[in-house]
Amino acid sequence: MARPRDPHRRTEILDAVIGHLAETGIAHLSLRPLAQALGHSTRVLTHHFADKDALLTAVLRRLDEIQHRQLRATEGWDDTTRGIGALVRDSWRRHLEPENIGATRLIHEIEGLAAAGRLGGRVPAFLADRAEFVAGALRTRGLAPAAARVRATFLNSAYAGLQTDFLVTGDRARTEAALAELCALADSWTAPGS
Repeated sequence: MARPRDPHRRTEILDAVIGHLAETGIAHLSLRPLAQALGHSTRVLTHHFADKDALLTAVLRRLDEIQHRQLRATEGWDDTTRGIGALVRDSWRRHLEPENIGATRLIHEIEGLAAAGRLGGRVPAFLADRAEFVAGALRTRGLAPAAARVRATFLNSAYAGLQTDFLVTGDRARTEAALAELCALADSWTAPGS
């Protein structure tokens, strides 16, 4: 008789898998090398996740949970006296801190795989969640719902593009100068009289 699955142990394993993938990437995910890297047998992974596909689905769900929690923990997102630009700059700093940059690279890799159709039709929920989160912050600051959604989409796409540019080129001065312009533009959307 198989042992019942412990949900806390499963989450621990998922977090370890995500930590490993943040260092190695996800494109060439394989159970045996992953299990070895984590100090487990393949059987431990297949006990909690039937196969590689189930593991990938669980990784995406866990990343969705983590991203959602991080969004909600963003200081001042609902403080109407704090500009959107300040939130964007704080997010930029947090995502590119040495302890977070691996996870940021992993998120971009997953987005690229999804765009290339290589995730079997899975679309990470955190993509839509980010747009809705930013749209909510814009609505709180007075934008109409339709305008908030469009501008949130624009802001998220521009931010992701700048972040990818930095991750690829390492040119912090140029990408952060462009980020400053993006933040100024976002702040102008909610400035009095705009």
